[in-house]
Amino acid sequence: MIQYLSKNKVQSILDQLAFYKKAHKGDRAYQFWQEGVHPELIQGDHMMRQKVDYIHNNPVKRGYVDKAEHWRYSSARDYLGQQGLLEVCTQW
Repeated sequence: MIQYLSKNKVQSILDQLAFYKKAHKGDRAYQFWQEGVHPELIQGDHMMRQKVDYIHNNPVKRGYVDKAEHWRYSSARDYLGQQGLLEVCTQW
């Protein structure tokens, strides 16, 4: 994602990621993922779909968009049969 943003000169998002990185130690220039590890074993299609839906709906919950598929960097469009920014495997 960082390479894509850099290549397409989306500096405003890179600036935000760099800002959030300042609060954390590490060898990276940007903070993309939330700190902490909370692994959870995906136990079937229902649970996988639940996790994908949760991820897709985060921008909606934050008020950035009104529908998950409107978020530019979301794979929600792919799951609706539309073309997204990157090729996504929707069959697991």
